[in-house]
Amino acid sequence: MIILKSPEEIEKITQSCLVVAKALDSLKDMVTPGVTTMELEHFADEYIRSNNAMPAFKGYRGYPASICTSINNEVIHGIPSNRVLEEGDIIGIDLGVYKDGFYGDAACTFGVGKITPDAEKLLRVTEESLYLGIEHAQKNNRVSDISYAIQKHIESHGFSVVRAFVGHGIGRDLHEDPQVPNFGLPGRGPRLKSGITLAIEPMVNAGRHEVVVLDDGWTAVTMDGTLSAHFEHTILVTEDKPRILTKIH
Repeated sequence: MIILKSPEEIEKITQSCLVVAKALDSLKDMVTPGVTTMELEHFADEYIRSNNAMPAFKGYRGYPASICTSINNEVIHGIPSNRVLEEGDIIGIDLGVYKDGFYGDAACTFGVGKITPDAEKLLRVTEESLYLGIEHAQKNNRVSDISYAIQKHIESHGFSVVRAFVGHGIGRDLHEDPQVPNFGLPGRGPRLKSGITLAIEPMVNAGRHEVVVLDDGWTAVTMDGTLSAHFEHTILVTEDKPRILTKIH
């Protein structure tokens, strides 16, 4: 069931999303050669809690950390550790917040120091696809109009869209209806209405779309070992154009 949010609920989601956006913005400056993913984890956990919020991911279905840190061929759900970031790596950081009964969720992939032109292109195209998808989150459009816009852009650049994981509704629960795939034909799925909040999140591989989950039960990696990028925003469908909530305005 798709839940339309009231103005009061939207305001609470917006406050959660603002903590997400500011935390990611601070983490961006910390992503440098020599830092460990556990240092990023500790900073994020403390930052979220200092803003009277809770990390949404910690303990969710048994996940052990407050953020996901996915490096190079890791697609999503990489667990923070003592791994040191090296020049040329890329790292996707996924971060969720629970505050006053509502969730916010966003992700961004960062380059560590100087990265290759191929990696730069992957990050650029993936982020572009996110914003193209968001443009289609218009009232009276259908969910798959978002999906098709993302897939078309990604594949036009020779990359592939991950099928095993998708975007989602968000609100009182971290994952709500509807699912928002990053692939599919337009004109399918539920019709979008004002008051729907969605987490749109293209996950894009430089090679094939298939992924495998490692023995830790969480970290998903590309099957062919190629790089992967992940960008995400929580957005609100309005009477006019979609509003990005996980953005510092």
